[in-house]
Amino acid sequence: MATDLLPGNVGACRSTRHLAALALSFLIGAVSPFCLNAKAAEVVDARGRQVETGPAKRILTLGSDITEILYALDAGDRIVAVDRGSKYPQAAAEKPNVGYRRKLSVEGVAALNPDLIIAAEDIGPAEAVDVLSSLTIPIVYIPEDNSRDGILRKIDLVAAALDLKQPGVNVSHRVTETFDAAAKLTAGIPAEKRRKVVFFHGLVRLTAAGSGTAADAIIRYAGGVNPMAQVVGYKAASEEKLIELAPDVILMMGDGKGGPTADEVFSVPALAATPAAKSKALLVLDGAYMIGFGPRTADAIRDLAKALYPEIEAGN
Repeated sequence: MATDLLPGNVGACRSTRHLAALALSFLIGAVSPFCLNAKAAEVVDARGRQVETGPAKRILTLGSDITEILYALDAGDRIVAVDRGSKYPQAAAEKPNVGYRRKLSVEGVAALNPDLIIAAEDIGPAEAVDVLSSLTIPIVYIPEDNSRDGILRKIDLVAAALDLKQPGVNVSHRVTETFDAAAKLTAGIPAEKRRKVVFFHGLVRLTAAGSGTAADAIIRYAGGVNPMAQVVGYKAASEEKLIELAPDVILMMGDGKGGPTADEVFSVPALAATPAAKSKALLVLDGAYMIGFGPRTADAIRDLAKALYPEIEAGN
């Protein structure tokens, strides 16, 4: 899959490991003096690695949640580039980007000359990660954890890596308050009135989110019931299965073009026979906002909860 070339995009996914190593040879020398002379923070990342972060003045963020955390810590000016999914705040969308974080171009990363990479655990491909790991550029991996405490762990780790512990405490406190308030919105909804919500990645294969996914977590926090939670991860749902699950609401990510629309979704035969189709109950949210599990997740929970249960709007 070709990498989108947005303004400032610095790579395409065609490097071999050998060529990547050659392309990055200059980078080792360029970064090393800074790492040697700076007073580095030291953290243990999501992979259990002890990492000295160096000056952290030219940071590459790989993950929308990570990018948003840096901006929440008022450290956005240190970001030299982001991954394709990092579109919030607007300042992040205007940064150079290295494309999809799971299809990194090592040469693209090299051209940025970062002194620190803060990355989601799922970056790739493996060959590119191996080359990056062999360099002197510190890489801090941030854990994937779709929970309130998981967000707080992300904030704490990023703040420690940037030696911004007090700002990290402040952001964590704010996130805790807003998250808890949002999660309580639907506490009074009785079990028999809770709506069944199925999240789909797209309409071609109808891959639905099961347990252990960020979509499942956001549905639960917003007071919904995910009937696909009986399976782990993402799995294609057949027409027969969807009739059995009988979702009241279909939840999807926006396609960036104003869709998908209810007409598009419920014209799919497998969805046309569901209770959701009768009322064209489709909810569409921005992907990073809905399943990023970062500083804005409380707002996403609130938005989804109020869309599922309009009756709570009057009291909040």
